[in-house]
Amino acid sequence: MNKSRRPLELDLLRSFAAIVAAGSFRAAAEAVGRSPSAVSMQIGRLEEIVGGRLFTRDRPPVRLTPEGEMLLDYARRLLVLEEEARAAFAPEAALGRVRFGIPDDYATGVLQPILARLAVEHPRIEVEITCAPSAQLLPLLKGGQLDLAIITHLPGRPRGQLVRREPLVWAAARISSGWDSDPLPVAVFQPDCWARDVVERALDKAKRRYRIAYASPNLAGLLAVVQAGLAVAALPRSSVPENLRLLDARLGFRRLPVLDLCLVRRERASSPAIDSMSACILAALA
Repeated sequence: MNKSRRPLELDLLRSFAAIVAAGSFRAAAEAVGRSPSAVSMQIGRLEEIVGGRLFTRDRPPVRLTPEGEMLLDYARRLLVLEEEARAAFAPEAALGRVRFGIPDDYATGVLQPILARLAVEHPRIEVEITCAPSAQLLPLLKGGQLDLAIITHLPGRPRGQLVRREPLVWAAARISSGWDSDPLPVAVFQPDCWARDVVERALDKAKRRYRIAYASPNLAGLLAVVQAGLAVAALPRSSVPENLRLLDARLGFRRLPVLDLCLVRRERASSPAIDSMSACILAALA
């Protein structure tokens, strides 16, 4: 059979996407409920179908080849369509309650398109939202207090399904010159927030003198401080309002990391409402 005519089986694509999201064959095997050897065989079959290697296996973490990068886009779109089809043909999908968690700093830029899509497609699903740092959301998922959550992936933590890559950027008030103060006044999240560690490491690496001028457990507090011209802050790009300016290398601010936003589901959590909301999240953020 001509390899190009062989079907791209969804199970193979699901394992492929899981490896990309988890960063290793072993972690992906746990996510899809298969053994590492079974997942490796699936990728071998997929490589036969596309006619090329999908991953470089010289050292961990696994990395995509150019063929793998090309397939990943198609795989994600096909898996999103599958989720949408499941939801569309489940008559009870419009009913039920979903307990959903998301970090507060993503609520504005990420949560709004999700809820807007959900309201159109499944208006009778009741969503109970918990805003908390990723480090607090994961125990709530494990303990059964949440069904779904979007988290920032950190090394050593469960990753789930990658749904968006979000740039972390420096932001300051347009009317303030505080960004060139010495020491630099900085507004940060609470001490257990990963973004705070990123900010401090970036400034230390740049040998920039700074002081923690303000700390807040939520985005609204940081925005109030920055908009008042009292400090600068590192924020997800989608959460920066238009009345703030972005600070870049030309002003002495090093580029910050890109954050991986991942959708994590409570173990064995399955219901028409949860499946439908999961499909909306993937579609809204794809």
